This record gives sequence, C-alpha cells and structure tokens, in this order.
Amino acid sequence: MRILIAEDDISLNRLITEKLKKEHYTVDSCFLGDEVLSFFLGAEYDLIILDIMLPNMNGLEILSEIRKQGKKTPILLLTAKNSIEDKVKGLDLGADDYMVKPFAFEELLARIRVLIRRQNQNIDQTYTIADLVIDDKAKTVTRNNISLSLSSKEFNILLYMVMHKGQVLSREKLNQHMWNYDYDGSSNIIDVYIRYLRKKIDDGFEKKLIHTIRGEGYVIREN
Repeated sequence: MRILIAEDDISLNRLITEKLKKEHYTVDSCFLGDEVLSFFLGAEYDLIILDIMLPNMNGLEILSEIRKQGKKTPILLLTAKNSIEDKVKGLDLGADDYMVKPFAFEELLARIRVLIRRQNQNIDQTYTIADLVIDDKAKTVTRNNISLSLSSKEFNILLYMVMHKGQVLSREKLNQHMWNYDYDGSSNIIDVYIRYLRKKIDDGFEKKLIHTIRGEGYVIREN
C-alpha cells in the first residue's frame, strides 16, 4: 500500500514515514502544500495523510482541489487545532477521517487500516481467495492452513492483488503502488516478485491463483 504524507513539521514527518515503512507501507513525503498536488498527480496512492496547516497551500485547499477532480483517495487530516469548526469543514470538504496532534501512533495505524478496508469494502482485516488467507493486522499469510513466509514487499504485492482479485493489474499499476519516488531499480522488478510469489503461493497446490495475462499484466483469481 502506498501512502503520501504531507506534514511541514520535519521531525514528525520523518517519524511517521519511518514508522509506516516499518509497518510495510510504501511512503512518499512532502513538507509544502504546493508539493502535494504534484505528488498526487504523479502517482496512485491508497491513502493521503494531510496536515491542515501547510505552508504555501493549506490542507483544506488541497483537499478541496482533490475532490473537485473527482478523486476518491482516502484522506486523513492532521491538525494541532481541536475545534469543531475545523473538523466539520474538513469532513464537509470530503475528508475521510480526522486526527488532532499529538496522537498515539497505534491509533494512527488503526485508522489507516480502517480507511483502507473501507476503500476496499472489507469489514475486517483479513482478505481471502480460495484457501489463501491474508491477515493484514498480523501480517500473516496461510494457504490451506499452511503458514507461508513472505518478505515485506511480497506481502504488499500479494495483499494488493487480493484486494483487487479478479482484476487484471498492469506492471505499471503494481509498480505505482509498491515503490516510492526514490526507487530507481529494474523495470522488470514486478516480474521477479511475481515469480517469488508463485513459488510460495502456487507451487505444491493443485489450484493456481496467480495468472499472467499476456500483454496486460497479472491477475489473482480462482480459475
């Protein structure tokens, strides 16, 4: 899952970024309001964490512009203000949630999981296809009740595919959600990770779940 953090407090921005990376999220971060739309237009994000009091362009203006474009990306607002007016205005403009600083990081993680589940219409924190089960909170994967060991990136790619099961996902789309702007590696890295996943997810099981659609990309489905 790829998250954009827009927070002008450099220490807080870096702290959130590092903690989210440890939770296996792909993260981009910026500090100025006018940078946010540039990041947003250049990539696909599963969530935006947006501080209201940003320099150059405030968070409410950014939120309004994103919603005017018809984009439904979940947006979690951060602010040091604790007024009803700020909360109401942000929610009326289309924010999905609201947190007042300072906050507990465990609560931020929980709210992130809720927003991503809501976006994918999943009421709990598990995702299944056939006998494959992914627990997003515990970061575990099982198939036919057999525990599978995945790297952080393998887990994220598999989770994203299962969240979009039945949909053909291009290499470009998978890349967009798995790597941030700092990545400058091989263009065929998705193919490499799909091979890794097939060995772990499909090898030894009669029913194959990961399929290649020639010229299009990859899809996870039961047949």
